[in-house]
Amino acid sequence: MEYDLAILGAGPAGMSAALEAAGLGLSVLVLDEQPAPGGQIFRGVERAAADPALAGEYAAAGAELARRFRAMPGIDYRPETQVWHIDAEAGLLSLRGPEGAPRGGGTARAARILLATGAQERPVPIPGWTLPGVMSAGAAQILLKQAGAVPKGRLVLAGQGPLLWLLAAQLARAGKAPALLLETTPRGALRHALRQGGLWQGRAMLAKGAALVWEARRAGMKIVSGVRGLRAEGEGSLRRVAWEGGGTECDTLLLHEGVIPATHISRALGLAHEWDAAQRCWRPVLDAWGASSAPRIAIAGDGAGIGGWQAAAEAGSLAALDAAHRAGKLDAAARDRRAAPHRAAMAEALALRPFLDALYAPAPEVLAPRDDATTVCRCEEITAGQVRQAARLGATGPNQVKAYLRAGMGPCQGRMCGTTVAALIAETRGASMEETGVLRPRAPYKPITVGELADLPEEELA
Repeated sequence: MEYDLAILGAGPAGMSAALEAAGLGLSVLVLDEQPAPGGQIFRGVERAAADPALAGEYAAAGAELARRFRAMPGIDYRPETQVWHIDAEAGLLSLRGPEGAPRGGGTARAARILLATGAQERPVPIPGWTLPGVMSAGAAQILLKQAGAVPKGRLVLAGQGPLLWLLAAQLARAGKAPALLLETTPRGALRHALRQGGLWQGRAMLAKGAALVWEARRAGMKIVSGVRGLRAEGEGSLRRVAWEGGGTECDTLLLHEGVIPATHISRALGLAHEWDAAQRCWRPVLDAWGASSAPRIAIAGDGAGIGGWQAAAEAGSLAALDAAHRAGKLDAAARDRRAAPHRAAMAEALALRPFLDALYAPAPEVLAPRDDATTVCRCEEITAGQVRQAARLGATGPNQVKAYLRAGMGPCQGRMCGTTVAALIAETRGASMEETGVLRPRAPYKPITVGELADLPEEELA
């Protein structure tokens, strides 16, 4: 069967796109790696109302979106399904389903493909970040949402951004208030951010953020501001976190420096990308409907640029309207008329984004670690010093360093090191990120076994 629209991801953008498209009569396939809809922001949202640690942060809106998504006829929803290759020209997707599922693997075809794969956490390579006991804030939140698990012992958060305050409040509700937040936001950043505007339009979001800060402080979490030179210390496992001018014992350290678009698949497809100087990341080049440089491919949500779940949902609806127009279900006038309220809602959701981008801009040492001994590629155990040396010897971009050092060749395929490797090269050569370029991954997008490839029918290997 060929679908009118195949959607990768069942977060806010993917679910909204599926609802809009199915409501207009399109046949819709939704492929998602997770066992339930929601994406990261709404992970486990269908049961979150029963958990006081997770309720409150737009959980009602997320649960309602998931309910409508599951109830909508015309959506072929396949959870726990990976897309490991896309033939963009033919609209062919190669799938890997859950083990033992009769319909999860194989291939699917679609006239149009929407990437709604969301964001990933920005890597935070500090000395000692590979020690047991150090993990990302996002990983800790997944454990909390999926398993109700909280860290043991003395807990410290380090970094910046809204997610840290949200996680601090959620952990406090779960009975595990962090002892300390080491905030890396530079002094003076607030003054610069205030000049970006958008505060009145974004006042509801600001109020929500202020409430989380108050909740975390009320739970007893101490705060150290303007932190630089973070390092995790310990023999065999984390024992202490230190910074310029201070240090403290801890058992668990959660790191976070914001999120960036998950562009792994869009880069593997060779889509046009551009450097976003405000968000310090690469993002795909798209038109107002999310259409990419490839005729069949569109992108919506945080994978197109960080904007938050509300903007992502509106972007998903816009991409679906355009898909319906291309499929002949809507003429241009009807598409544009239906799009108007979504565009207005998106503009409102994005009003505070320039303020947040300026306030939480990562420091240079986050993008390019100062200590040459710091591991940047965890899979292949490549250090910052090795990358700098490769750049001094003539490597001009991350794809050359990948060939020289294997950085980016491990199981994560550069998801955890690609941006850091590029930043180190740019710093060493005195070049811009645009001149340095971006790591180009290849299919399979996620590791698969040789046996799985061998089991594919010949027509699927052609």
